[in-house]
Amino acid sequence: CSRSATGAMNIPENIEGYPVTSIGYGAFWDCDGLISIIIPNSVRSIGDYAFYSCDGLTSITIPNSVTSIGDSAFYSCVGLTSITIPNSVTSIGDSAFRDCDGLTSINVAPDNPNYSSVDGVLFNKDKTQLISYSTGKKGAYTIPTGVTTIGDSAFYGCTDLTGITIPTGVTTIGYYAFYGCMGLTTVTIPDSVTTIERGAFYGCTGLTTVTIPTGVTIIRIEAFQGCRGLTTVTIPNSVTTIGDSAFSGCTGLTTVTIPSSVTTIGGSAFGGCTGLTSVTIPSGVTTIERGAFYGCTGLTSVTIPTGVTTIGSEAFSGCTGLTMVTIPTGVAIISFGAFSGCTGLTTVTIPNSVTTIGWGAFRDCRGLTTVTIPNSVTAINGFAFYGCTGLTSVTIPTSVTTIDNNAFSG
Repeated sequence: CSRSATGAMNIPENIEGYPVTSIGYGAFWDCDGLISIIIPNSVRSIGDYAFYSCDGLTSITIPNSVTSIGDSAFYSCVGLTSITIPNSVTSIGDSAFRDCDGLTSINVAPDNPNYSSVDGVLFNKDKTQLISYSTGKKGAYTIPTGVTTIGDSAFYGCTDLTGITIPTGVTTIGYYAFYGCMGLTTVTIPDSVTTIERGAFYGCTGLTTVTIPTGVTIIRIEAFQGCRGLTTVTIPNSVTTIGDSAFSGCTGLTTVTIPSSVTTIGGSAFGGCTGLTSVTIPSGVTTIERGAFYGCTGLTSVTIPTGVTTIGSEAFSGCTGLTMVTIPTGVAIISFGAFSGCTGLTTVTIPNSVTTIGWGAFRDCRGLTTVTIPNSVTAINGFAFYGCTGLTSVTIPTSVTTIDNNAFSG
């Protein structure tokens, strides 16, 4: 389709004697001048991104001949207010109606064998999975009893959703299920939930409090990333893993209790949580992953347990409020930039287990006045203490065989 096309369009059944059986990938991509489209009975499939970003589209007729609607087929058709799925459709791809901001109703023919709808919301046939909420719907919503799965991206970008009631019986909240639901202020996750998938509540900036149920063992990657309004979170003793970026950018979070059950804190798990003032890492944790507390400028104290053997790259980088830190015996390598930019750090204790002080490990720790390097250290990598302008003296033990360029410059 030419992007200059405007108004109404009837797709022909035949072109030069050949039947039109499919609307291909991106066929009407960004044809924002089109207002309405009638699809002929010859068409069997609507391809991925077929009507992507057709902003002006307000009406489309899907015939009973269509059996499949591809991934993101109507992605960002912001003018579309309702759509009817005929009984012939057996497959609807991922994010088929994502970012359709004006869409208030998805209706399914009652005799469709695979799908159903209730109040304009798309479900599988037996209504155990909520597939897609209409993005344009406003206010609070109660998920019907009987639903066990909230599908991937089900409420993606539903900015006018103000409240959600999740019934007991739901076990899975899918990938990016509530992504960008900025109007959502509270959510009660029932104890039946055992899986909260990646990015489930990513960018829910209005969310202030959340309680994670006791059946959950893993808080997955990006689960609550960017929830800037979140001030309290309750993590149960069942959780063993806090995934990468799980709470990254939760700037309103002032305190968090990490239960003793947790053994893994992922990369950037609490990165950019500028309101966080103190944290106690449980004794079962052996590795603090890269950037786990990166940029937590409000953090004034941290307790690192004796079981930790690895402090990952930039784990505490930019924690400008941190004044002292004790690295436990057992840590062998202080990784790249682990404490770089901790300008408030005045004292640090390095244990006898450390053999390598990594590249930029304490770079720009301007408040650091004294440091004791133990006899176990054999290598001080480049820029390890670069920019430590407050450091007046340092004793390098005889065990050190390598001091890289700029280790103490600046």
